[in-house]
Amino acid sequence: MATQKPTLFADNFMFLEAPKWRDDRLWVSDVFDHKVCALSAEGHPKTFLYVPNRPSGLGFLSDGSLIVVSAKDRKLLRYFPGSQLVDYADLSKHATGWLNDFAIDEHDRIYVGNFGYDFAGGEERKTTSLHRVDPDGTIEEVADEVDFPNGSVVIDNGRTLLVAETWAGRLTAFNINEAGRLSNRRLFADLGKRQPDGICADAEGAIWAGVYNTGEFVRVLDGGKITDAVQLEGFGISCTLGGNSGRTLFMTAFIGTEGDMAAGKRNSAIFTIDVEVPAGA
Repeated sequence: MATQKPTLFADNFMFLEAPKWRDDRLWVSDVFDHKVCALSAEGHPKTFLYVPNRPSGLGFLSDGSLIVVSAKDRKLLRYFPGSQLVDYADLSKHATGWLNDFAIDEHDRIYVGNFGYDFAGGEERKTTSLHRVDPDGTIEEVADEVDFPNGSVVIDNGRTLLVAETWAGRLTAFNINEAGRLSNRRLFADLGKRQPDGICADAEGAIWAGVYNTGEFVRVLDGGKITDAVQLEGFGISCTLGGNSGRTLFMTAFIGTEGDMAAGKRNSAIFTIDVEVPAGA
């Protein structure tokens, strides 16, 4: 298994989730600071959006507009450059917990997960459902009994959805049919005691996953073999591939303890490594 030493890209954030590379910038949600930021290729941040109900998952539709999770009120918001945030979909009558992360397929269908229970309030852990949001506003439940769905990505030319089930320590795959419905739920990787958070895919269909409880970032193949690992202090949160060649892995982490997190310390940072296999198409 290959290991690399990461390089600091940017710091002084609160809790960074859902990084995405787009238009030569790194977009990321600073969840506890209620902001969506974009960073230049040199790591200089600029605040783009304020999301009072906590931003989380990010993604781009085919027209270039940005979709942002507003977690606490269980909405998806849409942002066109130069305009204001507007409501895109209201899942408050569908999701049983705060919205979390999502993936977008080539037809602009959004597959979004939620906590499933009052995680912040200490409610007993429960499974939940995935929902698909279509461009025409249709919302449909597409999978149930999912254990804290977190990072998600569409691979195999739009034929497969992968979801990190954090507390179950696994990556789960689903087939996507032409209508956007999911079937053939199966285990992509059993990560044991590792708790996967945000994920991304490379051009070979391997998955890079931030591991929340160990502070690692691992590259894992279908079947569970780990080929590469990066060790950081604290908590591994999320990752994406980008940069000029698509071979820079951007990793968000919280360097410190859960007490530091609860105290609002600005210990979240972005680190990078260079990888051999670039981002998937």
